[in-house]
Amino acid sequence: MRNYMKLEIPSKSLNEAFARAAVGAFAAQTDPTVEELADIKTSVSEAVTNSIIHGYRETVGVIYIECEARVEKNCVIEITVRDEGAGIADVERAMEPLFTTAPDEERSGMGFTVMQSFMDTLDVTSEKGKGTTVKMSKVINAGAIDDEF
Repeated sequence: MRNYMKLEIPSKSLNEAFARAAVGAFAAQTDPTVEELADIKTSVSEAVTNSIIHGYRETVGVIYIECEARVEKNCVIEITVRDEGAGIADVERAMEPLFTTAPDEERSGMGFTVMQSFMDTLDVTSEKGKGTTVKMSKVINAGAIDDEF
């Protein structure tokens, strides 16, 4: 049993809140706790912000968001945030706490760290000049999952 959604948004700062809300509304179908929902929304916010700030920098591109909810032992929410922007030369280094490609701006360099701590899985793939894909998942420990997926 599964349900899914796809969303494409321009890489504009005002769309970060929309992406967060849209994914939150999708995830709400699985009856997450308030904390689980907050973790998902915050992680999506970080991934989308990374695409806007680092992926597309001074340009406007498209951010692709896909979500899937599926019932296994519990319900699993899988979220993919992808851009076709600048890409990351060294993903391992970029995932280190406090690392940022925008040191002149007020950026904490904690986006990937936040995603890692709030989600159950996080996988980042990127190619310089071709974009970045962030895949993350969260197990929802809801008591009763609706069979409508």
